[in-house]
Amino acid sequence: MSEEQYSDDEGSFLVGLARSSLSKYLKDGRRPHLPDSIPPRLMEKRGAFVTIRTHPEGELRGCIGRPYPTEPLARAVADSAIDAGVGDPRFEPMSADELSRVTFEVSVLTLPLKLSVKTPYEYREKVVIGRDGVIFSWRGGSGLLLPQVPVEEGWDVDTYLSYACMKAGATPDMWLEKGVEVLTFRAVVFEEEVPSGPVKRKRLEPFG
Repeated sequence: MSEEQYSDDEGSFLVGLARSSLSKYLKDGRRPHLPDSIPPRLMEKRGAFVTIRTHPEGELRGCIGRPYPTEPLARAVADSAIDAGVGDPRFEPMSADELSRVTFEVSVLTLPLKLSVKTPYEYREKVVIGRDGVIFSWRGGSGLLLPQVPVEEGWDVDTYLSYACMKAGATPDMWLEKGVEVLTFRAVVFEEEVPSGPVKRKRLEPFG
């Protein structure tokens, strides 16, 4: 999936769908039906995440998604928006009056693929900051970080992998151990500039 596979109009549709889905859920407590007029490509099965941030502070308010393409993209975005708003265990459920003070971001994911390495140190060459999202998996669980996270935080690859380990409930250096897996994926990201405002494509510059 190239970054250009989804148009700016499709990105705006997905972000608007995320906002409207959570808004309707907070109003009546039911997951809404999808709109009738959805572009066919947005009904293809894709993984997706929805990130909600406070505005203008930019603090995380919720982030939940579906890493794997198990359902139509529009459905994944709608459900992830609701789950990010009321089901992220790190935060209290949102209230309807917060919607005017948060922005929505939608990430459309490629299929996560396992990296094949002879030694763990090869991950430093194979994981590219600004291009790759990461899933770290071990016997105790798994943890996912979206590709925009290390860019926003200013992490190098070692730090990125360490935080993925900790998100999976492992020690920061677990990625250096045998018997673990590192998977990578890419994402097309669209975000609101201000609450209910224009939607822009988030450009990530690969480095590392």
